[in-house]
Amino acid sequence: MDFALDAIRLDFEPGKLLALNIILAILMFGVALDLKLADFRAVARAPKGPLVGIATQLLLLPPATFLLVQLIDPIPSVKLGMMLVAACPGGNVSNFLVWMARGNTALSVSMTAVTSSAAVFTTPFNLAFWASLDPDTRALLAEVAVDAGDMFVTILLLLALPLAAGMMFRARFPDFAARVQRPLRMTDGAIFLSFIVLAFYSDREYLTAAILPVLVIVIIHNTMSLGLGYTVARALRLPTRDRRAVTLEVGIQNSGLGLALIFNFFAGLGGTAIVAAWWGTWHLVGGFTLAMIWSRLRPEQVETSQIRPAVPEPGGGD
Repeated sequence: MDFALDAIRLDFEPGKLLALNIILAILMFGVALDLKLADFRAVARAPKGPLVGIATQLLLLPPATFLLVQLIDPIPSVKLGMMLVAACPGGNVSNFLVWMARGNTALSVSMTAVTSSAAVFTTPFNLAFWASLDPDTRALLAEVAVDAGDMFVTILLLLALPLAAGMMFRARFPDFAARVQRPLRMTDGAIFLSFIVLAFYSDREYLTAAILPVLVIVIIHNTMSLGLGYTVARALRLPTRDRRAVTLEVGIQNSGLGLALIFNFFAGLGGTAIVAAWWGTWHLVGGFTLAMIWSRLRPEQVETSQIRPAVPEPGGGD
């Protein structure tokens, strides 16, 4: 079954692939309706929180994932899926989860804006660099002859240009953008999900046995990502609200972009596609659970508990 999973390619006709790319571009356009130039300026005005989060996501998560891959040592296509997900920018749902968790939503939005824009360069680089260090994933890259330049152009068309167009649309028509943002994202997201379900359904007999083992790996990977974000933010003494934002941003990846790249460049490689698809489901479960826990604990309560003396002062009452 391991060999079959590495060998299988999920069936996606050229016409369907074009439709998938258009749907993802529209989805990213909808995400950009919630962004503005001020989100980028916020990084310059208060750089510590955003820079910590952006550096953790773009510079630390890929090598941490590489080390996890070496520790778990799954089959090659699953390894590649883990590295690809780690190379993707933050997912758009992270902003909502940070708000729910009483985190710094402005920090979350600025991180999403910067990492999504930088993904044109960072995603091809991180995938090519870290995958080339593992013999199994290096062989897969050679097999499909992935060109970093072609991936750059694809991410530019799927991510950067729709984001720029969405931000320009919001600036010109702010009231209309506010009205259509939510229904556009929900409708387009549902259509995107249906495309992925259909792609997996045609090869369900080969993929069923791999679903649970890969899910376990995805849970471990996502937990590590959330833990990495929290650990770095706490070690650098970010405020509680900033820690929550960085944690969720690092743990929520744009797996939709990952799936689009898998179908465009890796011919729907079985294990790689399952990792990205499971990540897109599980990071919502893990992120929502963490956000619900944090929503019950106000940031000011956490700050107070952290500065409270461990031993009562002499002469203090009960």
